[in-house]
Amino acid sequence: MDLTISVVGLGKIGLPLAVQYALGGHTVLGCDVDAKVVESVNLGIEPFPGEKDLGPLLKRVVEAGRLKATLSTSSAVRKSNVTVVVVPVFIDQSGAPDLQHMKAATLEIGQGLQRDSLVVFETTLPMGTTRNVLVPLLESTSSMSAGTDFSVAYSPERVLTGRVFEDLRRYPKLVGGFDSRSTLKAVDFYKSVLDFDDRQDLSRANGVWELGSLEAAELAKLMETTYRDVNIALANQFAVFAEKMGVDIYSVIEACNSQPYSHVHKPGVAVGGHCIPIYPRLYLSGDPDASVVLESRITNEKMPDHVVDRLERVFGSLEGQEVLILGASYRGQVKETAFSGVFPLVDALQDRGAQAKVHDPLYSREELELLGLRGSERGEGASAVILQADHTEYRDWGPEDVPGVQVFLDGRNVTQATNWQGVLHLTLGVGDRLSDTPPRTVG
Repeated sequence: MDLTISVVGLGKIGLPLAVQYALGGHTVLGCDVDAKVVESVNLGIEPFPGEKDLGPLLKRVVEAGRLKATLSTSSAVRKSNVTVVVVPVFIDQSGAPDLQHMKAATLEIGQGLQRDSLVVFETTLPMGTTRNVLVPLLESTSSMSAGTDFSVAYSPERVLTGRVFEDLRRYPKLVGGFDSRSTLKAVDFYKSVLDFDDRQDLSRANGVWELGSLEAAELAKLMETTYRDVNIALANQFAVFAEKMGVDIYSVIEACNSQPYSHVHKPGVAVGGHCIPIYPRLYLSGDPDASVVLESRITNEKMPDHVVDRLERVFGSLEGQEVLILGASYRGQVKETAFSGVFPLVDALQDRGAQAKVHDPLYSREELELLGLRGSERGEGASAVILQADHTEYRDWGPEDVPGVQVFLDGRNVTQATNWQGVLHLTLGVGDRLSDTPPRTVG
């Protein structure tokens, strides 16, 4: 197929998708509401750092005339056979889905929608949203009928930022349609724009997998992400108990996972990012009686407080103490702070009278301050350190990097106590052995 494809939303998933489609020889029109993003893409310059191979590949397809960005979604859709939607969905303070941006984009798509075209939503959505909310918007603005005049499908993105192109090849593409015709059309589309790695570990051949309906495809994404949140919450509860009982939870997890029926995840100081903290809430919006999901989300949200409580027990009081948080990013090697644990950690420290400051090798002091954080440089002193993001750089740090440090609390289990001679080195999920003396108080 030689297609013209609109990609609506040129963020950290949408832009790599647009480049992927253009690399396949198709004409791609990238749509975004941010004029700076549109300008950057049209210059062949990636508007955000950190995505492997995106820079050179973007430059190649732009120079080849295969990808052009625009602020006018309806105009782009009017020229397209296929429209792929990757507009973000947020949650409000109560955890309820905020579909404002998705609805606005869908209305614009409907204004340019052509007969016999295909619209595919890839954004993670509450189950039933595509059929009950978005399809009616497309129909009302286009004056056409889904399944008769145009096709609609849902196909969840299943990639991680930083390795999008790799993940597009590795994981099966899940597809569900408004009707059987829509499903087949979406399957044909993805077969034409994606290539897949051979995987012997799958129950069937890697490639495009039909799930039969919009709702099944929506549920698949919610399930696989909510599973991770629930599993991490279980690991976090194990970790807190292990601390009380003087056990190293990581050696126990390794032992448990040596048997194929156990797959306990790793505990951590926080669960951040655009996905895991949000998608269980999207699931709960449709299934509010899912008590396991709700309690897991609450457990994970409490972990920053638990870490600060442990630090406070060591000092006796954190009043007036300078505490350095290592890592503003929600995870190592990614310059992104969405739902990062740094924010609740700062709040919890300040609530106890501590003075919190933050270091991150990916952010300048000025960038940290724009995020509302007090920035710090390597070599500045502090009484205590909490490792929040597992940037590789931190594995080589030692007391000389934080003059005056008395306690180092590793929230990710990535550092060695031997690097912190003369400092009380603690790890989330690792308690003092019952045969040893109780933890000392410092400060």
